[in-house]
Amino acid sequence: MPQYIGAVDQGTTSSRFIIFDKAGRIVGQDQKEHQQIFPQPGWVEHDPMEIWDNTQEVIRGALTKAGISGKELAAIGITNQRETTVVWDRNTGKPFFNAVVWQCARTYDICKELIREGGQDRFRETTGLPVATYFSGPKIKWILDQVPEARRAAEAGDALFGTMETWIIWWLTGGPKGGAHVTDVTNASRTMLMDLQTLQWDDSILKVLGIPRQGLPRIVPSSDDRSWGPTSESGPLGARVPVCGAVGDQQAALVGQTCFEPGEAKNTYGTGCFLLLHTGHEPIPSRHGLITTLAYQFSGRQPSYCLEGSIAIAGALVQWVRDNLGMIQDASQIEELATQVEDTGGVYVVPAFSGLFAPYWRPDARGVITGLTRYANKHHLARAVLEATAYQTKDIVEAMDKDSGVTLKRLKVDGGMVQNELLMQFQSDILDVPVIRPQVAETTCLGAAYAAGIASGFWSGREELRNNWVEDKRWEPAMEAGHRAKLYAGWGKAVERTLNWIDDD
Repeated sequence: MPQYIGAVDQGTTSSRFIIFDKAGRIVGQDQKEHQQIFPQPGWVEHDPMEIWDNTQEVIRGALTKAGISGKELAAIGITNQRETTVVWDRNTGKPFFNAVVWQCARTYDICKELIREGGQDRFRETTGLPVATYFSGPKIKWILDQVPEARRAAEAGDALFGTMETWIIWWLTGGPKGGAHVTDVTNASRTMLMDLQTLQWDDSILKVLGIPRQGLPRIVPSSDDRSWGPTSESGPLGARVPVCGAVGDQQAALVGQTCFEPGEAKNTYGTGCFLLLHTGHEPIPSRHGLITTLAYQFSGRQPSYCLEGSIAIAGALVQWVRDNLGMIQDASQIEELATQVEDTGGVYVVPAFSGLFAPYWRPDARGVITGLTRYANKHHLARAVLEATAYQTKDIVEAMDKDSGVTLKRLKVDGGMVQNELLMQFQSDILDVPVIRPQVAETTCLGAAYAAGIASGFWSGREELRNNWVEDKRWEPAMEAGHRAKLYAGWGKAVERTLNWIDDD
């Protein structure tokens, strides 16, 4: 009887493979970064073949570090950076173009035209999404419009489209030799092409965008007891292991945090920052700049939905301070700098590097540093960098309260930035609620493992998963209400300064 579950986490900056035991504990892992490609300001690409090569490498590395073989895994789950999009040749597996990353703003003109013809909310009733550069559908259109070879192959039925879980699953299950071309409901809900009610591709939207339906993957549950195919014995696992779980990274964290009941919420602090509130089996339309999206779907069960607030730049702002400004050598050093001062000295950083996501949806915005005086130094700037993530999260919570009518009582947190205690305390202070970190902070990968484990019978059900969740630390609010209001008002003024920076021409 296999004793472990494996999960691929194909993220924005790296790919990982983590092996979990029955209690949800990590027994082995490996990770490798991939190149970030910036062809011009606001554009971001990845090399899909580099990512697939890295995925194979980290699978082998994790198995070696754990001292186990692939045949000891009961199943494989995948979680992924969601809207990042690739178009490739079904016969060779060769991409027609680099993957266009979720942060990329190159589809601005496409989205502007869609908005001009029907408004930013023209597809929201069907898809739950505003028209924005964030989503996958316009990225597919851009590749097909800009790469004639891709368009010809798409019309002939020789091109496949997909987000990164689709790409990895296709290769894991055989690639050109019969690989499964599937996407789970959570990733499909981020394309701006799927009907939230029917969980099927919407032909009218496909027609508007000029996307041939035959290139799109089959939509499947996040946890699918039918499996999409086994891995190959000649592949990185060296064994035939069912691939039967896939969840977009933020929804995977929701599953990993066992937020299975309406009203439960989690926030993931990674490259971006994503707050999800479980809302039940019916989608709740947002009137305050949030996204209505799929939370997950288990085989044979109704889909669950959530409201989401998506922030483009969180941990990526710390990376920018490291790589572009050279203020630190390692991301962990930002907290050491920030703790040298008690406040930001009136400095705010709004990281609208490629526009503002929720709740503003302003692609014309660009990043600013405001409130600078001769008094301000690198310590104030470092603290403002950390506080920016907490303020952006508060923007989301304010909108979520208005949409759902549910006041947030506590916030479960995960992701790389939750080790930053200064940030977590300020987050609790500015939200005025407890912030709670679990013992296993790698909840994104854990959620993908849970999806595959439920499908394969490795775990009996959601109650067993809840029993695995253990609190590690909690932060309680300790800020006076008037001071909180003053700080947040300053943030609002800083956000205003980012708007209308990019002209339509």
